[in-house]
Amino acid sequence: MLLPELPPLPALTRAEGELIDSYLDVVDLLGRINPARSTHTYGALRAAQALVGRASALRDALTLMHLRGESEVHPATLGQALRVLDGDRRTRRVTLPPPTEN
Repeated sequence: MLLPELPPLPALTRAEGELIDSYLDVVDLLGRINPARSTHTYGALRAAQALVGRASALRDALTLMHLRGESEVHPATLGQALRVLDGDRRTRRVTLPPPTEN
């Protein structure tokens, strides 16, 4: 069975692409750290250690955009890119899970 074809990624500048990639990396790490969703301290610790480097990459992508004169962020275009790259599922791990019935 073939997987459904994803919509095309919108045209992004290199810096916007790095922003999206770095943002999703940070989100993935935050999802692994989330105490309401993680089950082991060691995995959360490793994710927290990696978060420093990925946050720096996110900062660098935004700095590059600013230095290149890309002073505006285009939420519709970048939101579309996040959706294509499974951002809905990935960001869900950062939030609190629904309460469980006792």
